[in-house]
Amino acid sequence: MSEEKYPDTPDGKYFVVRGRLWRRSNPALDAETRQRLVSDLMSARRAVRDAKGKPDAMAEARRRVDDAKVQLGERGPVWWDDGEPDLNRHMAKNTPYADWFAQLKD
Repeated sequence: MSEEKYPDTPDGKYFVVRGRLWRRSNPALDAETRQRLVSDLMSARRAVRDAKGKPDAMAEARRRVDDAKVQLGERGPVWWDDGEPDLNRHMAKNTPYADWFAQLKD
């Protein structure tokens, strides 16, 4: 694998972890908005951790995680407008990024 731990696809839409594509945050977000949303996401993740054994609190915490990820552009409608499908969570080797990904292993 390349020296970069989580390489970005050439088009910047995804990063790769253990061969799987994960959608990146919307690069059009301004720094202040991005930081606020990341803070919201981290707070929601802590709430998930703290809600173990509390079904209602867990559901609310997971809703908050999802909401932050949608606002960041990591879930929900794609942030790009080139008509390409969302390949989030697909294995890179099974996508149009396969050749690019194979070159990383060299």
